[in-house]
Amino acid sequence: MTTVPDLTWPRRLLGGPGHQFEPVFTPAPAAPPANRVVVAIGLVIWVALAAAVWATAGPRMAGVLGLGLALGVTLFHSRFGFTGAWRQLVAVGQGAALRAHMLMLAVAAVLFSIILPFGLSVTGSASPQLGPVGIPLFVGSFLFGVGMQLGGSCASGTLFSVGSGQTSILYTLVGFVLGSMASIGTFTFWTRTVPQGPVVNLAAILGYPGALAVSLVVMGGIVAVTVVVGRRRNPPPIDAPPTERGLRRVLRGSWPLWVGAVLLGVLNAAVLVVSGQPWGVTSAFGLWGSKIAALFGAHPAGWAYFQVPANARSLAGSVLADRVSVLDFGIMAGALVASALGGAFVLHRAVPWRTVVAALLGGVLMGYGARLAGGCNIGAYFSGIASFSLHGWLWGLTAIVGTVAGLALRPVFGLANPKPSDSRC
Repeated sequence: MTTVPDLTWPRRLLGGPGHQFEPVFTPAPAAPPANRVVVAIGLVIWVALAAAVWATAGPRMAGVLGLGLALGVTLFHSRFGFTGAWRQLVAVGQGAALRAHMLMLAVAAVLFSIILPFGLSVTGSASPQLGPVGIPLFVGSFLFGVGMQLGGSCASGTLFSVGSGQTSILYTLVGFVLGSMASIGTFTFWTRTVPQGPVVNLAAILGYPGALAVSLVVMGGIVAVTVVVGRRRNPPPIDAPPTERGLRRVLRGSWPLWVGAVLLGVLNAAVLVVSGQPWGVTSAFGLWGSKIAALFGAHPAGWAYFQVPANARSLAGSVLADRVSVLDFGIMAGALVASALGGAFVLHRAVPWRTVVAALLGGVLMGYGARLAGGCNIGAYFSGIASFSLHGWLWGLTAIVGTVAGLALRPVFGLANPKPSDSRC
């Protein structure tokens, strides 16, 4: 057994409110042996994907794939999630993961404030992730918040969980695709009948320095609130996942949340530089579903959603030339190799039927909600806030409201919620 400091919640309250705090050290089990067969298969997939993407879309898109692989490795090793972060905060007042979100957002915002105004991109221009503030945003992000708690994962979490062998999350991915298809079917209603609202770009109003300053102040305020909530509710620490010592921890261990936060902020900025747009996840799901539907005789090219020029180009081209699809493939492949090296790749064959239903329903809600809200926890929340779009902050706030509703629904499907007495949130 190794012992590592629990950096996600570094102080435990002694004797009640107002008393002394002390560092907490949580025992971490040693990482199990690596699954060499799966590692070998994963590396072959890496090479095959890189060759196919390069041949289809050229070296720049192959670079996008490389960033996707890095995102998958980072997400797995840091166990960086969004679903659990909001669940922990709402259920037991554990704000460690949300504080990591703020660090991630701060890193990305600083880098975006340099990249965006000067168009520092391989494509020649860099575009922010902006979205309107209207009814679809609030409906979509609320549905996404509910869906996260039922499906057991967010958009990015679904990809790296599927890559690491979590069979139950595969149902969530299927639900994501079905929900995205449903949103495509109601595209006209949500875009032409329901008011969209204005796009509020804080950088256009305050300038990039002003928008960055305001964003950092808000992030700091959120960190302070989570600390106050933690002191009042005294949440349990988060147990450290299996890990290794020293340099072996890089490949076979769990990384501290702050490491994952910094790397994800840097990698999102790298995606912006290489592809000209920030990181996104869910737009690919509707594309995949539409291409599958076409194989069974459907004609998605005639659907209203694909009358939008950018969507039409994606449908007409290969998924290996679609920026978001390539990132998604990379995340799954990266998590596959990372989990196998860490001995954590395990296929769960027996999944309770109620869990399957919850996963499918959660995925449908997230897939549908993401398209209404103009993105998911990555495209709207992470990239939106980093791009200084007000809709990103409102997405996160509304998703937390959805989280409250989702937690109330979890027991219906036999899913447990964290309790103050739990040792792991």
